[in-house]
Amino acid sequence: MQKRTTLIVFTTALGLAAIAAAPAAQTGSAAKTTSTAQRTTAGGSGSLLNPSSLKLQAPGVFDAKFVTTKGDFVIEVTRSWSPRGADRFYNLVKYHYFDNAAFFRVVPGFVVQFGISARPEVSRAWRNSNIPDDPVMQTNARGTVTYATAGPNTRTTQIFINLGENSALDNQGFSPFGKVISGMQVVDALYSDYGDGPPGGHGPDQDLIQSQGKPYLDRVFPQLDSIKATVVVPSAPAEPAKPAVTSK
Repeated sequence: MQKRTTLIVFTTALGLAAIAAAPAAQTGSAAKTTSTAQRTTAGGSGSLLNPSSLKLQAPGVFDAKFVTTKGDFVIEVTRSWSPRGADRFYNLVKYHYFDNAAFFRVVPGFVVQFGISARPEVSRAWRNSNIPDDPVMQTNARGTVTYATAGPNTRTTQIFINLGENSALDNQGFSPFGKVISGMQVVDALYSDYGDGPPGGHGPDQDLIQSQGKPYLDRVFPQLDSIKATVVVPSAPAEPAKPAVTSK
């Protein structure tokens, strides 16, 4: 039996809400490996089918640009906020894990959730690739970016962007590693009418996203927005100090 990881979150405004980060059961024959799943980056030999090969350390600060079906937004990551989380995210972006993945859960005023691969063979590879927790150094303010979890030390690939002021998540161990610095209006506009998935709603089923990938979402939830591409861009360097002006 495959485990389903479910995070239960209590908030004052929403009552009871569930963020599921489910490495679901895989059914049927394994999908053929695609060239995208085997993608490597310059100077590296990592593969999305081998999570342990994606072990680059993130820069102290970097930006991740997301090109989506609704428009573009940029996440600024500060490694000191959540080092393990930042390193994992850096590798996922750099190796194009998120390309074609859907924003499968959008709860206005609460969170936007994504991070299940569009390719079942990739989801299968990452199912149990957990990283240890980081201490919570920043509050879950609007625009901050955090991993969905199922309890201690269960972070894998699922991410959420806080749409509201969700400081209630701080004491539950959710450690933000970055924040949206441009395009938050794009994040707010992501398609949300399908609602939550099972067990509480009729929206996308995470188990089926894991096992069937993008074809399932295209067939049953065609209006979901998705990620076209991601790219790591260095943050703008600090301006050099200007020489002091002295009077003659």
